[in-house]
Amino acid sequence: MVFKKRTFYIAILVISIIGLFVVQYQYLRVGLNLAKVQFSKKVETVNQGLQDELKGVNKLTFMIGTTMTNDSTYFTVDIDSVREASAYFLKDFIKYKLALGGIDTDFTFALFSRDSTFYLKSPAKLGQEKELMKYPIEMQGYLPGLVHEDLVLELQFMDLNSYFLSKLNGLTIPSLIFFIAIILVVIWILRSFYWQNNFITTTNEFINNLTHELKTPVFSIGLATKILEEEGDAKNKPVVAIIRQEVERLKKHIDKVLDIGNLEQGKKAIQLTKMNIRPLLEKLCAEFNALSSLEKFEFTYNLQPGNYIVNSAPAHLENAINNVLENAKKYASDPKIELSAEKEEKRLRIRVSDNGIGIAQKDLHKVFKKYYRVPNGDLYKTKGYGLGLSYAKRVVDGHKGKITIVSDLEKGTVVTIIIPLIQNGEKI
Repeated sequence: MVFKKRTFYIAILVISIIGLFVVQYQYLRVGLNLAKVQFSKKVETVNQGLQDELKGVNKLTFMIGTTMTNDSTYFTVDIDSVREASAYFLKDFIKYKLALGGIDTDFTFALFSRDSTFYLKSPAKLGQEKELMKYPIEMQGYLPGLVHEDLVLELQFMDLNSYFLSKLNGLTIPSLIFFIAIILVVIWILRSFYWQNNFITTTNEFINNLTHELKTPVFSIGLATKILEEEGDAKNKPVVAIIRQEVERLKKHIDKVLDIGNLEQGKKAIQLTKMNIRPLLEKLCAEFNALSSLEKFEFTYNLQPGNYIVNSAPAHLENAINNVLENAKKYASDPKIELSAEKEEKRLRIRVSDNGIGIAQKDLHKVFKKYYRVPNGDLYKTKGYGLGLSYAKRVVDGHKGKITIVSDLEKGTVVTIIIPLIQNGEKI
């Protein structure tokens, strides 16, 4: 069962990580496509400016024109040197215009006619021709008129994805770091969870083995007291009766610990049966009243007349209420305990109040946790294991009910158990 859960959680983690990668990839693709659209708009704006600047006669267009007509009359160097210089000057001019338009990436250019006669090319190449993104500019004015042909100045860019990603480096790297951190934290949490689960399983197995071992001597003591009760002297029978009562209480505690372990491991669910629990409460109160007489503390109870029809697991419910009563007795120097049960708004409300030491407000939300005990400095004046209220809450939750606690330091505590009443098999 644990292996299946672990496999399930690991599968969910892997699917979530893959899904997150896919979603991020899709967002990145959409972002890159939008960036390309914006880039194209910027290039079109720059192209319009280049077209206007190269329309008339100026030093740059004049130099380009002389290379196109192979006219070196105005220069003291050969025409190839003039062509090379023209290419560098035109590249610097285009780079300047692109920078003004907010474009800072590598590019090449080519100036050619419609019949594919190349007049001028960029000094350097970017890559394979098929890998380039091309943005043509229809030349107008002086240069086309000079050669009597339609001319095109083509700007070429490549690997725009790398360009756009470089612009996102300030966000990409921190995002990857945070993403890896989240994965590591999730893995650490899962490891901690399984370590804790294994620890709890081992603890429960130890407790179960120990309680099973305790059941044998308890059974032997119970058998011995039964024999003494039947065959012993009459004057010893009250003492034997007390021993038998305490043995029964010890058996209930052992069964309770076993039930807690089984509930923790999911081996045993609380089975509810429709029943009247008033006789159960009367029996429980009578037994606790006898204990109060024996141990000299005050206990009173008041059960509202009528039947208390609920869906209940009587053994568990009895143990849960006994736990609450035991706590009320343990945490008071001169216990005064009161139990009341009344039907109220289609629910059965069982209230146990005491005059004990009380619980601080900061500890109230922790008292239902397993093994938690309210500290008193470095010492626990009252013995216990922090299981009683944890078990009680599990039982009440299994009854589809609710347990609450209200307490004031040095004044006392009130624990209320609320269970839904039923009528004709349905809640009322």
